Amino acid sequence: MAAKHDEPYLSANERHPERSLQFDFVRATENAALSAIDWLGRGDKESADAAASDAIRGTLEQSDFCGEVVIGEGIKDNAPGIFLGEKIGSWKFPSPRFNIAVDPIDGTTNISKGLPNSISVMAAAHVPHGAEAAMVNIPTFYSEKLAYGPEVAAAMARDPALRFDLDTPVAQILERVAAALGKKVRQVYVVVLDRPRHQRIIAEVRAAGAALRLIGDGDVTAAVSPSLHDSGIDLYMGIGGSPEGVLTSAGVLALGGDQQLRMWPRDDDERREIAATPAAANLGRIFYARDLVTSPSAIFCATGISDSPLLPGVRLIGRKVITHSILMRSQSRSVRYIKTVHDLDFKTIRRSPDRRDHYV
Repeated sequence: MAAKHDEPYLSANERHPERSLQFDFVRATENAALSAIDWLGRGDKESADAAASDAIRGTLEQSDFCGEVVIGEGIKDNAPGIFLGEKIGSWKFPSPRFNIAVDPIDGTTNISKGLPNSISVMAAAHVPHGAEAAMVNIPTFYSEKLAYGPEVAAAMARDPALRFDLDTPVAQILERVAAALGKKVRQVYVVVLDRPRHQRIIAEVRAAGAALRLIGDGDVTAAVSPSLHDSGIDLYMGIGGSPEGVLTSAGVLALGGDQQLRMWPRDDDERREIAATPAAANLGRIFYARDLVTSPSAIFCATGISDSPLLPGVRLIGRKVITHSILMRSQSRSVRYIKTVHDLDFKTIRRSPDRRDHYV
């Protein structure tokens, strides 16, 4: 078939600009982790969050893209952070537009106590020409969540009898996940945040006989884990932060898994607040990952701060620091594990607000 000569030729990087920017985002989470590790165990999660946020801003202001934060963590936590609506990147015309979801530290309580399971994580979705957005913001503080891997998602697509959603009883969900994976229910590993609000879920998982892993913090790692081939986790369920849920969607899409999310107002005041906005029409809606990250050109990246099931933490060896990162791209479903050795005699990080390079 002859080419349409009236259509402009676009290079691969022009059609999928996240390809040329993906390592800039990795450098941002690396620098956030390097900046946050000084606060490990010092009981000051706000200062750790501020240091990581400044590193991300400073690193990405040198990258040519127009980024708008649509999922930010600072407002939710009432702490220093990167905020909803904030502009990130150089904003030089005609740089590509991106929606940004970012959590400079997922697991701030853990890092303040010197515990495992803290990462720096972000996702970016290219906003195509003419589109308004590439990510959906969920306005409630918390959401109900289910996350599962590619084998379960594929089995649900093939066989209606294996499908489940947030309204399916826990015991039935576990039976269907086990059937999809060719396991017995007792071999299904489930991660749940250890919170009083999850007492019913915890009791039902135990009653069904599945293997339960309770975690104290860090539900981005927990929700991505079922989609990783070597995590040993089959299912994540419970009520967690809405911003983290949207950010996680970019990761599970890149891995071929899926996530379900539904708004969960904390109290009558939040429910009334949502009811007075256009979001009220979606209060009962179950969002899937593709509903939350609508662009096919999306990336997810994270760097370990303290050790987690997703990534090893920062390692200091003499005058060298080693970081471990993961980079995933939804268009190609590529997953890269990146080990970086930083020489402290040369390594600098550009920080905001002074926009100067600082030695680590």
